[in-house]
Amino acid sequence: MSLDKATLETLRIDRNRPPAKSSRKGLLVGVLLLAILFTGYRISQNRGITVKTAVAREAAGGSRQTVLNASGYVTARRQATVSSKVTGKVVEVLIEEGFKVEAGQVLARLDDLNTAANLRLAQAQQAAAESALDELKVRLEEAGREWQRISELATNRISSASDRDHSQADFQAKKAQLARQEMEVTVAKRQVELLKQEVEDLVIRAPFSGIVISKNAQPGEMISPISAGGGFTRTGICTIVDMASLEVEVDVNESFIGRVKAGQAVTSTLDAYPEWHIPSKVIAIIPTADRQKATVKVRIGFNQLDPRILPDMGVKVEFKAEAGAPATGGILTPKSAIRQLDGQATVFVLKNGKVEARPVTVGDTREQEVLVTAGLHAGDKVVIEGPESLKPGTQAREN
Repeated sequence: MSLDKATLETLRIDRNRPPAKSSRKGLLVGVLLLAILFTGYRISQNRGITVKTAVAREAAGGSRQTVLNASGYVTARRQATVSSKVTGKVVEVLIEEGFKVEAGQVLARLDDLNTAANLRLAQAQQAAAESALDELKVRLEEAGREWQRISELATNRISSASDRDHSQADFQAKKAQLARQEMEVTVAKRQVELLKQEVEDLVIRAPFSGIVISKNAQPGEMISPISAGGGFTRTGICTIVDMASLEVEVDVNESFIGRVKAGQAVTSTLDAYPEWHIPSKVIAIIPTADRQKATVKVRIGFNQLDPRILPDMGVKVEFKAEAGAPATGGILTPKSAIRQLDGQATVFVLKNGKVEARPVTVGDTREQEVLVTAGLHAGDKVVIEGPESLKPGTQAREN
């Protein structure tokens, strides 16, 4: 079968005809989308990562320079494990850990059954001695009248001298018996007083006001002021600390003890509260050195006590320069801005959209801020929050 010419013309491709408008528009849209995406990517790259900054400011005033650092512990100058004077069985304990006690307050009682019985016996003996004394006083008075009467009869030669001498001797004997009985009454009274004291010794009282930090005995246990050497006898009822006597003891290397003076200002920082800086001062330097450790003990007192300060807490102290020494100024910056870079205290500063690393010298710590004595200027924008990957030269912007 053959095709006519007209049909063949319809199947021919005209290469000189312009392309369709719809395909050209799609290509333009795709190119525009790619350009927009690329531009957004470059803009985001130029803006860099987001960081939080703070403005470093000049310190309002200088601070005393730290001349020495040391560490030690909070100790109580007044602390006692309370025991009894005698060995006995505990029948009652009236305290628990954390109780506040006053001087003379009853802490515990020991078994007083035998001692109380001996006291009652001594009191009865005292009463008997006093009764016998009263009888002797009457007998002495009677003997005195008899002697006087016989003496008058002997003067009138009605009675013999022998009767007079006998009555006189009887009076003198009664007088001696009265003196002896008075001494026996005194002895009985002393015995009663002694047993009363023994009964009182079985009541254990607080020697001073303070806080109970440990309870060492329970009812039914034996307690003794002398160690039983491996037995079941306790040596104390409880331990009391006078919280008003808390202070710090530190060991200072003897090579630097010359930097410490009595009355010197000190800043104490408890390990439990690292943000809390407690004004303190040197109480005394113990005038002896530890030969093995080559240290000298220094006592430091708090300017004001606080319930947060507890015995045996770890504490770090900074000995300040003496009054009149030049103060050190500097720049205050948040503590979070200080980083360690290759073992050097460093601050990242945001400048012209880039992060710069500034090695700094750190001075005192004030609440949430650090005093920088070198390496930083007032008005610098320091980075206080940022990713772990933050490095010098990184493109960054403020949050």
